[in-house]
Amino acid sequence: MAEATEQIYNNPVFRPAGDRGLLMEFANFIDPEVNTRIRAVAGRLAQEMPRGVEEIIPTYCSLVLIYDPLITDPDTLIPLLEQTNAGLAGMPLPEPEVVELPVCYHESFGPDLAHVAEVNGLTPQEVVAVHTAPLYPIYMIGFTPGFPYLGGLSEKIHTPRLSTPRTRVPAGSVGIANNQTGIYPIDSPGGWQLIGRCPVKLFDPRRENPILLKAGDRLRFKPITLDEFRRMADAARAGEAVE
Repeated sequence: MAEATEQIYNNPVFRPAGDRGLLMEFANFIDPEVNTRIRAVAGRLAQEMPRGVEEIIPTYCSLVLIYDPLITDPDTLIPLLEQTNAGLAGMPLPEPEVVELPVCYHESFGPDLAHVAEVNGLTPQEVVAVHTAPLYPIYMIGFTPGFPYLGGLSEKIHTPRLSTPRTRVPAGSVGIANNQTGIYPIDSPGGWQLIGRCPVKLFDPRRENPILLKAGDRLRFKPITLDEFRRMADAARAGEAVE
């Protein structure tokens, strides 16, 4: 079977997503400019939520509207979405917020760090240096509450997923899967290569905003020692702000 050609559509493509979802697709591959356009459309819609729309979910190259089918339908929403997209020319986007998160790359938290280093012909210290260098764009939030999908991982440390996923990955674990990196906000199954752990809670239902990160922001990882991790983790468990 021939591989699909990477394409940015001249006009967004609309598809049903279940019985109460509408997908608006801009491209069939990951592209920073496409994601910027998606955030602009989502931001404009959020300023004045269309009648009957309950949630707007931006993703890598599309966005999904969840709606109440007793109030609205795709025939009503599609012209509105086309109008919103066409009216964005020249509209400035708000500057993304830059978030710095501490990560401890100690071997007790990064059981796959040595493997990632070996696969890529690096030392573990070099993997950490490569991983902490970029300012990562947060393309989308998903999988579990608050899980950030980050772009911009260096090809120097691309590593395939585990052949057999773990049944439990501890909350805060930082992982790599192929060309992506991210953080597990809660204990969950997972197949990414684990290289460290973050003591900051990405998801806390006790907070006014339970999910710490937002799609469209930028994220940088800051390496910390094991002692610093323990101090920050204790503070987080006590409900204190961790910086």
